[in-house]
Amino acid sequence: MDDGASSYRRFLDGEEAAFDEIMESLFYSVVIFVDRFVRDIHAAEDIAIDVMSELVVHRHRYDFKVSLKTYLLMMARSRALDYIRRRRIIRFVGLDQAQEIPDGEALEERVFREDSKRLLHRAIAGLPEEMAQAVHLCYLEGLSYAEVAKVMKVDRKRVDNLLYRGKKALRDILGEDGELL
Repeated sequence: MDDGASSYRRFLDGEEAAFDEIMESLFYSVVIFVDRFVRDIHAAEDIAIDVMSELVVHRHRYDFKVSLKTYLLMMARSRALDYIRRRRIIRFVGLDQAQEIPDGEALEERVFREDSKRLLHRAIAGLPEEMAQAVHLCYLEGLSYAEVAKVMKVDRKRVDNLLYRGKKALRDILGEDGELL
């Protein structure tokens, strides 16, 4: 698949089911990416829903110059940073004052069921934030270096350096052959 662009073209041509394909293939990637910024899975899901709804509400904003996944992650990054800025203004209530906390399986538990994935994600989380974002986007989301640079709003050389150092750091954490996986 071409990261959802063909599905989005079909959606624009009137095939409503094509949007379901986009949601299935890209929604959780956006959620996990946003969660790296906001560190609140429920807020990340809300932001991801907002980003996906942009495709429906503003159907012709996406111009197919970059992959749909890159476009969504760029919007998600912007929305996540806006959320963080707004959150600094809002006072949060402590857990002892909260009335109800919803039960249920968290998204993270569903995504990271396999132990090897959990170890890898922990190792990536241990990297410096900018390096972790680059590694996540390139190796877990499958974006090209140029797309990673666009999402992170840095130049391609910076992405090269971040990924080189990130791979080296992961080798140190996980072992040369990923033996800890």
